Amino acid sequence: MGITIIKSDEDGNLNEPLVQESSPKDGAIVIPNQNDNQKNKELSTRVWIESKKLWVIVGPAIFSRVASYTMNVITQAFAGHLGDVELAAISIANTVIVGFNFGLLLGMASALETLCGQAFGAKRYHMLGIYMQRSWIVLFLCCFLLLPFYVFATPILKLLGQPDEVAEVSGVVAVWLIPLHFSFAFQFPLQRFLQSQLKASVIAWVAFLGLLINVLTSWLFVYVWDYGVVGAAVALDISWWVLVFGLYGYTVCGGCPLTWTGFSMEAFSGLWEFLKLSAASGVMLCLENWYYRILILMTGHLKNATIAVDALSICMTLNGWELMIPLAFFAGTGVRVANELGAGNGKAAKFATIVSVGQSTVIGFIFCVLIVALHNKFAFIFSSSSDVLQAVDNMAVLLAITILLNSVQPVLSGVAVGSGWQASVAFINLGCYYIIGLPLGFLMGWVFNLGVMGIWGGMIFGGTAIQTVILAIITTRCDWENEAENASARVKKWSGPNKDDLSEPLH
Repeated sequence: MGITIIKSDEDGNLNEPLVQESSPKDGAIVIPNQNDNQKNKELSTRVWIESKKLWVIVGPAIFSRVASYTMNVITQAFAGHLGDVELAAISIANTVIVGFNFGLLLGMASALETLCGQAFGAKRYHMLGIYMQRSWIVLFLCCFLLLPFYVFATPILKLLGQPDEVAEVSGVVAVWLIPLHFSFAFQFPLQRFLQSQLKASVIAWVAFLGLLINVLTSWLFVYVWDYGVVGAAVALDISWWVLVFGLYGYTVCGGCPLTWTGFSMEAFSGLWEFLKLSAASGVMLCLENWYYRILILMTGHLKNATIAVDALSICMTLNGWELMIPLAFFAGTGVRVANELGAGNGKAAKFATIVSVGQSTVIGFIFCVLIVALHNKFAFIFSSSSDVLQAVDNMAVLLAITILLNSVQPVLSGVAVGSGWQASVAFINLGCYYIIGLPLGFLMGWVFNLGVMGIWGGMIFGGTAIQTVILAIITTRCDWENEAENASARVKKWSGPNKDDLSEPLH
């Protein structure tokens, strides 16, 4: 029997078949060429290169977001050891009142991820500073419109069914958190401005400084000077304004020579168009953000509401703490997709999406396993009440599922922001969360008498899971080359003639 050896193309042409067709009846032994290994190496190299680009943003973003959120956790921890009412009050004020406005302002600032990211990819560097100034103007004016939520927090919370004692203390805390509220108008645009040009490390260092100051001021105001829950709120105000001044100082003192050219009257032009894009971004994100705030409010109507609110607030705090990682991927994915689309690289934007979703999901799965393993221990951070600890233990499985789902959904939202799909995703969020999720949560919680477990489970499986599936379908069916063309048109519309020196790289 003759032996036939089949060799690969000497030129290593990847378009040639790996082996020539041979029937098993020929008795041929097929020796494949090295193209399979080469393709695998090329894929691994592409994943590694994309991962490095992604983690330049995601790594510092995770640290800065975890540090910023930890300041809220520290505030709740100090308040929790003052008493159950104090813990419930600071949780309601921070989660519902501040959280309601936080979601809207954060979402409005995410318009910069689309505009700054795509302008950076297209090398229209001078427009990044103009966009940020426009965002400052729009968000600062919106802060004034949202002030009634802080001033009238007590009657609003009572109207929503919160216990009187908790509502009264929450109202006092909310008024003291007004300075925190105005810090959002400047900090969020500064963060996105810097992230879009791959300067995320400075955000991390400033966040670390803010965290250290928060620990010090919380200890001074609560324990040394005995200002109680109000002292914890003031410490939080100071810490967040440290973030604003730190990022602003870096920007205007030479950290961004090409993208920050000083204040300009051009920032006041095109405000209406900017407001519309910011509003679409705000609605997209805040509908999702408010969803979990409503979960806290619905729980306030259950029996033993204080214990239920305390337990759910602890779970939501831990969920929010871990959510800083997917939100960092949200930021990183938005920047990478926007940069590549702005540069006209549709396929690169698609590949960046795949890498980001995969890595975020793996990290989410690890935290899901940790929550299940430590189901009866993690609540000790916030409370020593046996009733609260038991209630949190009962919710651990739902918390783990929520964390796993939230490791995918924000990344897909980041793709939407990077591509400029905010308005479409806003309608998806509205349908999934408020037409499906909330009614199902109400049905499971009250009609089937499953309490807080039913409310949370219904809202997770009815809203978050369905929304994640829809976003995944939209992303997989996306025409990336067409999106690149749309991005090019958007950059031309918003920035006009290019005034930048395209030969000068931005580092």
